[in-house]
Amino acid sequence: MEQIFTGKTSEEAIEAGLRELGVAREDATVEILEEGKKKLFGSSPAKVKITVRDLTDGERTVRFLAGLLPLLGSDAQPTLADEGEKIVIQLKAEAAKGVIGRRGEVIDAIQALAGAVANTGRKEYKRVVVDCGNYREEREETLKRVAEKLAAKAVRTGKRVRLEPMNPYERRIIHSALADSTEVYTKSEGKEPARFVVIIPKNAKPYDRGERDGRGGRGRNDRGRGGKKYGDKPRYGGERKRQYEHRELPSEATPETSGTSINRGGSSTGYKKGGFTGFFGTFLGNSNEEETTPATEPKEE
Repeated sequence: MEQIFTGKTSEEAIEAGLRELGVAREDATVEILEEGKKKLFGSSPAKVKITVRDLTDGERTVRFLAGLLPLLGSDAQPTLADEGEKIVIQLKAEAAKGVIGRRGEVIDAIQALAGAVANTGRKEYKRVVVDCGNYREEREETLKRVAEKLAAKAVRTGKRVRLEPMNPYERRIIHSALADSTEVYTKSEGKEPARFVVIIPKNAKPYDRGERDGRGGRGRNDRGRGGKKYGDKPRYGGERKRQYEHRELPSEATPETSGTSINRGGSSTGYKKGGFTGFFGTFLGNSNEEETTPATEPKEE
């Protein structure tokens, strides 16, 4: 965008143009078309052309931080250090601790806001790093030492080691530090902002890895909740009930052979073959002779 402005002098024309466009002098290109001249009768005004230069993502972010930091009560001055593969912004302040905060909470929050501003309108995300007093480099070295120390602990104990919650930038450092390890691997768990890194030894037991067996529960060497293997003894105590042989019915499968027929004509109790005169109750037998299947143990739910 370019516009032409006039004034008594070129400097007045430039100041008026920048004020009207709402941009700083470093964000615009100025071309003087005519210098103001005084004549015998009157004068000719100065004429300038001002072209607003498009800001890069890094410059736009620096401009944002320059307005944000005073609102936070900080005297830090942001400068654009690099804008290649990543945007690096340095904060210069008399009291660096006030800008960094405890464990870097303040500078991490500033970095998160800067990343959101720099990537506004971009199709591909570009990483933004905000540093102050070489804090990032020192913190990175500390995290690498912690990662190696905790990896050795995980291998020694054969158990997972969980680190404290970290931001994505610091989690990436842990993953990168142990990426080439032949003894452990890492993964992130949890949800933001409490997402953390877990270091898992490759010699860990299945339940230490957090893996699950085929039954949908955590592997426990095929043992149930009581600590006994399935099949050693019945789960609910006691010994298995004996399987009794099937009782054969009399060869003549007539209702009177069920033992429920009554001879109403005589005094004899019980039943008389061929003398059925009535039927008491309901026949509960099964016409198909099948072997009785013993009750199985309840399956693990």
